[in-house]
Amino acid sequence: MDSIAYVNGSFVPLSDAKVSVLDRGFLFADGIYEVSAVLDGKLVDNASHLARLERSVGEIKLKLPETVERITELQKELIARNKLANGLVYLQVTRGADTARDFPFPKGEVKPTLVMFTSEKDIINAASAKTGINVITVPDIRWERRDIKSVALLAQVLAKQAAAEAGAGEAWMLEDGLVTEGGSSSAFILTQNDVIVTRQNSNAILPGCTRKAVLALAAERQLRIEERAFTVTEALAAKEAFITSASSFVQPVVAIDGKQVGSGKPGPMATRLREIYVEFAKATGV
Repeated sequence: MDSIAYVNGSFVPLSDAKVSVLDRGFLFADGIYEVSAVLDGKLVDNASHLARLERSVGEIKLKLPETVERITELQKELIARNKLANGLVYLQVTRGADTARDFPFPKGEVKPTLVMFTSEKDIINAASAKTGINVITVPDIRWERRDIKSVALLAQVLAKQAAAEAGAGEAWMLEDGLVTEGGSSSAFILTQNDVIVTRQNSNAILPGCTRKAVLALAAERQLRIEERAFTVTEALAAKEAFITSASSFVQPVVAIDGKQVGSGKPGPMATRLREIYVEFAKATGV
């Protein structure tokens, strides 16, 4: 059965969901996206995602066509129409379709394009959460405003494809010998001194919503945290490594470039943080 998508004010079958070929998201990647998890039919940490959406569109001078309150209502209706129990809601807003292809912002009145759709995914019971994943490293070839959640994802596509070809679950991107982040995730290590380390927020990385929540949950439990960059060498010498994202929650990393991390199995810290985050997700979903 065809799932339902939302396109510019209408709920339509996904196979009928269409935007103009002149849409600036299609022509210039002139747009922003967000992905929120759905657990037991409820949105997880969605306020954080929509706050990041507001920040990102503000950074590129793009006005949302709906309020965040209305967007939340539309997300919930989309979940209900698709009878989605567990999975993801994808949202994308672009500057809209002009009458011609031209690089500067449209001069006339052009309404932004807003599209949303859902996908099923059993994040909680993912096999890789129990086995851990291998990551590979690739050069970070992205632009200098990675804090904006842009739909311009070609560098990430190439990184994730390299990971897929290597049989890995993720790619960690490197700049000046330091890990920035994963292709679609935030990167963490646990040092031998039991310090959780992840790169500090800046224009070098996307401010991950799941990253933010996990750090807050760890701080509540008085776990030691350092927000700083780390090298692959430091990661390989760590007790544990893991990633966070809306589509995987907390995922243990057991090898980097084929070299074992820690015991080569999901460690107790990553395992516990995943449990804590799932508890948080179930308790706060809307």
